[in-house]
Amino acid sequence: MARLHVPSRFLRLVPICMVVLLLSHPWVVRPQPNDAALRRQEAFQISALSAGVGLDIDALPPFVGGAYVPPPVTKLSCGPPPCVLPNVAASAGPRAANETPVVVNPRNPRQLLASANDWNCGGQSLQRIYTSDDGGSTWTRNCVNSPSTALLGGGDPAVGYDLQGNAYIAGLEGSYNGGLVVVFEKSSDNGKSWSTPQVAVPSMFTGGSTDKDWLQIDTNPKSPFANALYISVGQFDAIGKDSQISVSHSDDGGQTWTLVAVGGPVVAPTVVDPTALAIGDDGTVYLAWMQCTPSQETQSCGGTTALLKFSKSTDGGNTWSKPRTILRAAQAPASCRNFTLGGDLPNTCERVIDIPVLAIDHSDGPNKGNLYVAYFDWTGTFMKLYVATSTDGGGTWARKAVAPASIHHDQFFPWVNVSPEGMVGVSWLDRRNDPANKKYEAFAAFSNDGGKSFGKNIDLSAAPSDPANDGFGGRFMGDYTGNAWAGNKTFYVTFTDTTTGVGQDFIGGYRFK
Repeated sequence: MARLHVPSRFLRLVPICMVVLLLSHPWVVRPQPNDAALRRQEAFQISALSAGVGLDIDALPPFVGGAYVPPPVTKLSCGPPPCVLPNVAASAGPRAANETPVVVNPRNPRQLLASANDWNCGGQSLQRIYTSDDGGSTWTRNCVNSPSTALLGGGDPAVGYDLQGNAYIAGLEGSYNGGLVVVFEKSSDNGKSWSTPQVAVPSMFTGGSTDKDWLQIDTNPKSPFANALYISVGQFDAIGKDSQISVSHSDDGGQTWTLVAVGGPVVAPTVVDPTALAIGDDGTVYLAWMQCTPSQETQSCGGTTALLKFSKSTDGGNTWSKPRTILRAAQAPASCRNFTLGGDLPNTCERVIDIPVLAIDHSDGPNKGNLYVAYFDWTGTFMKLYVATSTDGGGTWARKAVAPASIHHDQFFPWVNVSPEGMVGVSWLDRRNDPANKKYEAFAAFSNDGGKSFGKNIDLSAAPSDPANDGFGGRFMGDYTGNAWAGNKTFYVTFTDTTTGVGQDFIGGYRFK
């Protein structure tokens, strides 16, 4: 029986921050792509170390998805608009795919770039790239290569396009001895070929790790920093004592990077992570992240109140304003006590982390420059989705519930973006259609008054998904979804769907007249 033994002398040094970090990372193993390697990938993705206990790899459950049924081939089109787009699988295969960012090429709205943690890559990598040249109807799939066979394939995928139409993908990569770093690849042909992976964000701490990378590219033609790349992460030291927010930026298409700390180190048990970015027309970079202090009882941030923090840079990421708290967000209880940065989705052991997703209005309308943060707040019985708006560059914030007051079912994993004309589009996962409050569907809603109100909540899923079919026995369906606008008429939404018998990266959305 294979066993990863953690010496007790090490465990005595591991405070709660490190335990939280270990579960938040999609650790994987690099042996040849066989079933044993895949089982170890799954084990690291969903497991955490606890004091005095070694990690018995073979004792952990292997892939436990249902009978995989390949989704039908469906073109991503609908009837006379406005209409809901059909659901199409960007990923494919009998093993799980989750965490689903998506972006649209600013030079070609028919070109889409998506990614996921994807276990169908075997022992090669955990991250897979999906590209489409026809508006999301068909997809080309490529596994991300690691820069060295000595490294572990990473996860936490992030994607982006620059103003020239170059595509970028970033994600975690690491080794047992050196922790996790963020690497990136670049493509000039919409994913047909990719550059050799390079490190974009090293650890700030000797032997430390990075986590939850967010990639944002300045696609504002008039910005003094147009085409600059920014990657924000949470940084953790080698034993989890301290954590730190950082942003790396590149002004030459990723050839060189500058790593800058935001604020000072945060001492355990308090944790800072995950992060989000948005960029204004003038090149101002806005940064948000979550800060929480795990409870002694659950050793997680579930059941606590997290602080959503904020900072900004007006000089291309070289310096950052003093961090400050903009919002407070109660976290769902950690009923499974699974050592996470958040709590658990009620009636499951799925972790739910409150990423403060950021977006900005680039339109020439009355709400130009508005900042938006999408997040959830635990009411005591369910997770409630809010979008908070700032009209003064992050100085003050006012929040608005997205779902009607009559809805008392969980709303989680939100994402938000703004159309070129200033319409705010928010998407999320929602359990309102299941009386048992277990299955979920993807929803969307829109605001054309700067976030003061949101219209009808629109169901985007062809069928409900059961978290128990995530591929890990209801223990891991990822930490985020995604959305993107193609012009002003099409709002693409990506999410983890389990209707094929296992979690897959699906894309749907809504088309306006």
